[in-house]
Amino acid sequence: MLKKFIIITLLVGSGCAHAALKIQHWVLDNGARVYFVENHTIPMLDVNLDFDAGSRRDPANKSGLASLTNGMLARGIAKATLPDGSTEAAMSEADISDAIADVAAQRSGGVSADRGSVSIRTLSSLAERDQSIKLLARLLAQPSFPQDLFDRDKARTVASIREAMTRPESIASKAFWRLNYGDHPYGAEATVESVGASTREDLIRFHREHYVANRAVVAMIGDVTRAEADAIARELTRRLPQGAPLPELPNVATPKGTEQRIAHPASQAHIFVGLPTMARSDPDFFALTVGNYVLGGGGFVSRLTREVREKRGLAYSAYSYFNPMAQPGPYMAGLQTRKDQADDALKVVRDTIEAYVRNGPTEDELRAAKDNLIGGFALRIDNNRKILDHIANIGFYGLPLDYLDTWPDKVAKISVADVRAAFQRKLVMDRMITVVVGAEGAPR
Repeated sequence: MLKKFIIITLLVGSGCAHAALKIQHWVLDNGARVYFVENHTIPMLDVNLDFDAGSRRDPANKSGLASLTNGMLARGIAKATLPDGSTEAAMSEADISDAIADVAAQRSGGVSADRGSVSIRTLSSLAERDQSIKLLARLLAQPSFPQDLFDRDKARTVASIREAMTRPESIASKAFWRLNYGDHPYGAEATVESVGASTREDLIRFHREHYVANRAVVAMIGDVTRAEADAIARELTRRLPQGAPLPELPNVATPKGTEQRIAHPASQAHIFVGLPTMARSDPDFFALTVGNYVLGGGGFVSRLTREVREKRGLAYSAYSYFNPMAQPGPYMAGLQTRKDQADDALKVVRDTIEAYVRNGPTEDELRAAKDNLIGGFALRIDNNRKILDHIANIGFYGLPLDYLDTWPDKVAKISVADVRAAFQRKLVMDRMITVVVGAEGAPR
């Protein structure tokens, strides 16, 4: 009989789905933290490594360096001499791609504001698994950062930035983050100038300082045992150096409410409203998550959509969401509308949010939101890739190991009073940042 550590149990009468997800956790001698779910249902292994190497760690005036560094990890691997005197050959970008294809593995990576990530999906059979893990270990520890490919990636990044500067949604997003976070690293953005100023030596330094064993978070799920998972984690991190403590980042300040209007020739106006609100560890997380489903996260059943679209026909959709991060991430409400309707739509959004903050949801709205969130919970963990993402979040943000087990129960316990109190603590109307790109008569 196959072992199953992922069980969805539907409780008759309560409508709650509970996940019995056994996450094993331990810390290696080098400081790397390991989070592992043993699951033998398919012959696959999914592995993700996170580092405190997100864009918030970009050096001053070199925004975009974290992303460039992560993207360059797979551009080449340097030759290495092993303790026994043998050598490992250098590998080119093509060599790396061929080696991954040879074992039918899939590699990915990326950077958010908080973290830099590298992951691989591989067959769990010993030969394929070992080749995939050894390749990923070398890629993490021995990137060669070839100058010609670095120049190519810089040129591609600059072209992407220039293209984004023509799109109203990108212009609005950048302005929204800049106004909300000011001089805080969350407010910095990669520019043609900052990317152009980055050098290969900057990449080498950033990699050496941030891709380190004692700050690695290794998340795994798949067809291996605990002992095998431990050996894999050790192999992935044994070549990485130890890192010195990173400097403390400044606190996120609550902005002064302001509005910026930016002209654009697009036929539609893009509107964003919000402010910094919630860190990932915030005790209001569940109240805000449930409450926002009613306000703007529930699609066509949300209040914003009902007020903006159904009652007034001002936009196809209106939405809102919380983006919890290591430090307070933003609440954002947004929509697109005709330029001549921008002021009317903005007023409806503000009035709807203000009324919701004052009164909270009705009992019927809250019940429907909780039923939908709990009923759809099984879809959040219905494959190994999704579960891996959750395990990585639990590890990086220091969430409880039973976070997924208790998620439905915590949602079920939220009351109207909980939602109202949480929204009143977080959404201060006169502190809201508003950005409108494409409004009629807006200054450039």
